[in-house]
Amino acid sequence: MQDYHEFLEEILIPPDKLQQRISELGKEISQDYQGRDIHLICILRGGVLFLADLMRQISVPVTVDFMAVSSYGAGVRQTTGQVRITYDLQEGIQGRDVLLVEDIVDSGYTIASVLRMLETRHPKSLCVCTLLDKYERREIEVPIHYCGFRIPNKFVFGYGLDLDEYYRNLPFIGTVDASRYHPTE
Repeated sequence: MQDYHEFLEEILIPPDKLQQRISELGKEISQDYQGRDIHLICILRGGVLFLADLMRQISVPVTVDFMAVSSYGAGVRQTTGQVRITYDLQEGIQGRDVLLVEDIVDSGYTIASVLRMLETRHPKSLCVCTLLDKYERREIEVPIHYCGFRIPNKFVFGYGLDLDEYYRNLPFIGTVDASRYHPTE
């Protein structure tokens, strides 16, 4: 696998800015949910690092569950618009305050499908917290209650976001120079 330094265009969000903003989000969420418990649902796999850091910044009681969905075909970097659940929740959400934790929202199709499906399970409330909002790519409007960063329409990786399943472990979010990225090397 290619060393990321070879195709890193720029560090869009450095580690210190990530952690500072996540701390701010945690405080905001804690204030908004004061006196209530939050059931955090993390969309796997990209949201795991964000969830881990975010939940440590939330001061109200939280429970956690996971869900995995797919809207991308193998080797495809653009959503197909068809969303399928590959791993479903292990706990019910009826009557609970649910906060969906997502790594990135771009076209909006995936998160809209997940929200529609979760609403049929009758949560008390259902909100979205995304680390990244690639608003320029939005094709369908979705409610985002908490947003870490609005980013330009560039392909990003790091801090949970993968590039062909690699580089999720990087402590920053970088952009890819596609002319220098060669996934077969």
